[in-house]
Amino acid sequence: MELSTLSGLIMLIAVPVLLMVGVPISVSIGLGSTLAMVSILPFGNAMITASQRVFTGMNSFSLLAIPFFILAGIIMNNGGIARRLVNCAKVLSGRLPGSLAQSNVVANMLFGAISGSGVAAAAAVGGTMGPLQEKEGYGKAYSAAVNIASAPTGMLIPPSNTLIVYSTVAGGVSVAALFMAGYLPGILWGLGVMVIAGIFAKKLGYQSAEKPTFKAALSVFIDAFPSLLLIVIVIGGILGGVFTATEGSAISVVYSLGLSFIYRSIKVRDLPNIFLEAAKMTAIVIFMIGVSSIMSWVMAFTQIPNLIASMLLGLTNNPIIILLIMNIVLLVVGTFMDPTPAVLIFTPIFLPIVTQFGMHPVHFGIMLVFNLCIGTITPPVGPILFTGCRIANLKIEEVIKQLIPYFIVTAVVLLIVTYIPSLSLTIPKLLKLI
Repeated sequence: MELSTLSGLIMLIAVPVLLMVGVPISVSIGLGSTLAMVSILPFGNAMITASQRVFTGMNSFSLLAIPFFILAGIIMNNGGIARRLVNCAKVLSGRLPGSLAQSNVVANMLFGAISGSGVAAAAAVGGTMGPLQEKEGYGKAYSAAVNIASAPTGMLIPPSNTLIVYSTVAGGVSVAALFMAGYLPGILWGLGVMVIAGIFAKKLGYQSAEKPTFKAALSVFIDAFPSLLLIVIVIGGILGGVFTATEGSAISVVYSLGLSFIYRSIKVRDLPNIFLEAAKMTAIVIFMIGVSSIMSWVMAFTQIPNLIASMLLGLTNNPIIILLIMNIVLLVVGTFMDPTPAVLIFTPIFLPIVTQFGMHPVHFGIMLVFNLCIGTITPPVGPILFTGCRIANLKIEEVIKQLIPYFIVTAVVLLIVTYIPSLSLTIPKLLKLI
């Protein structure tokens, strides 16, 4: 057996085995990849190379945006911004069937457009909307399902930490182009959830809210305007070339913190816990990126991506079938793997294949992240699923049946996004980002 084949087998066997015995995924990837590297190089050289790969994987200016956006999301979650966005969403969607549920979807989209975190949106918006919906007679499982199904839109609508990770791995793909490409797919996902929520609201007899007076609506918009302005400042600044995505993430922290102090929702004594929470979340993501760089080195040495490409192209050279197979693989992977490691692992495998038949890397990035976003609301791992159920104080079994129609509509939207490139590429092209 060739040395490269042996090392590839070691990695492919070691990582799943470590995961099955309960080792955290980042440690499993790091240990499995290092074991494979030891089979290729002398022990001392392997340790040095592995250390260098970890450092190289994390040594990226664009990755600095991740801790700042994470911190900004936590500040917004605690700083009264979520409540104002919820009030704004209630005005925007209050006349639709099941108005509070519709407001939940719009609020998740708005919160995601500011924080970039689906889990944060599910917690902040779900925690605010859940009691309101229960008070109005909405079923808890129905409300939780709507909240969970719409929360991942924030991972597509910019800013998005997952798209930043993809940009780093793909190499040479503009973060700004990816951000703009995520708007229409993210909005389409949200609209799909709103349609299903409206259909079930009519069946269950959940009424629309009374139309607010112009004065009341104006008051809500004025109150929410400083929060909404953050979207314009960050995304507008990035597009206008005023600052980079990383600098924009730092500005979002300063702005959201200042706003929270003005709202008097956060005090100076709260900051240590907020910084600690952000540091913990950042450490998990950045460490994952670092150890995945070892795996990328092993895959390059063993030519695993080329082998998989040959297998796929050997089955068919029809791009439609290849993309369908990729979607199925990514949907399955997303059910048990977080988006960040999945992006790190599958981008170098699938991206060279799709570029062979002319798929734009920006379009592929949106397709990839869309798939993995669905995984965040499906068992057994689904972080948004678990967060939404915990916020609603429900068991997963009570919610999962309600989620099935939303799984179907998001799968349909995924196929539309996959096979209609213009949904992802029109805005970046209009802005001359690609």
